[in-house]
Amino acid sequence: MTATHSSVGSAQRRPRGVARPSRAGVAFVAGYVLLLIAFGILPTGYAVYFAFTDAGGGFSGFTNFFTTAQDFRFLDAVGHVALYLLFWLVSLVVFVVALALLLHRLASGAVSKSLRFLFYIPGALAGAASVLVWLFMLDPAVSPVSSLLGTLGFHTFGEVIAPGNLPLLFTIIAFWTGAGGWIVVIYGALNNIPQDVMEAARIDGANAWQTAWRVQIPMLRKWIVYMVILAFAGGAQLFVEPQLLSLASVGVAGRDYSLNQLTYDFAFQMNNINGAAAVSVELLVVSVSAAAVFVARSGFFDAD
Repeated sequence: MTATHSSVGSAQRRPRGVARPSRAGVAFVAGYVLLLIAFGILPTGYAVYFAFTDAGGGFSGFTNFFTTAQDFRFLDAVGHVALYLLFWLVSLVVFVVALALLLHRLASGAVSKSLRFLFYIPGALAGAASVLVWLFMLDPAVSPVSSLLGTLGFHTFGEVIAPGNLPLLFTIIAFWTGAGGWIVVIYGALNNIPQDVMEAARIDGANAWQTAWRVQIPMLRKWIVYMVILAFAGGAQLFVEPQLLSLASVGVAGRDYSLNQLTYDFAFQMNNINGAAAVSVELLVVSVSAAAVFVARSGFFDAD
């Protein structure tokens, strides 16, 4: 009798609408949390520790940050990454949204599925593999589009990968690799826009451009912000493309083009782990700050 009263009392005290957590859900989230701690939080804490200590393990304040900032390659690397991010984010937002809108409007059935599959294929390649493909494509001596490269005035591999061309080349490589997945994501978000909203726009006489600009894109705002946040974080860590290009061009592209290359050089060429950690922490702070600005300005967590 006592147990019965206890269970009834517990049921009465539990707020209505609050379900007990699923054991499967808890197990699934627990696995993610463990991986996050092991490969996210602990390495970050380790990097922060090295960034604020010297080689002997003593507290050094901001010395490592000042030392790396005074390196003659640091500001150049910052400029390179900033220019690449500008090209990459603008092209990603404009072309991904435009292609997703076109795919949503013009394609249906088997055509839509085929196009989405074709868009996604390049993303199946790992970063290093995609760069190797582009090394082949950008060499006029072996490229299947050598005639196009010649028309553009590029007759040697060195001319193609001249330092002034690198931000655009890295943007093309990144877009080819990563944009397809985002096109599929934005396409899915377009399918979630209520049909009565689209019908109301048609009844009001809105054409395709007006519907896209005034109805669909505003309703995609949170997805676009989410895409920009992840693309910014990934782009700020530019490493594979310039590193492989530097090796293939025997240093023409430069082994310290990006900030991540600079951290690699600090850690494994100059044996300055603390300086490398300081640059890594700076990248983390910039990425988190940019994400906070995007979230705050866009009302990312506001209820619709």
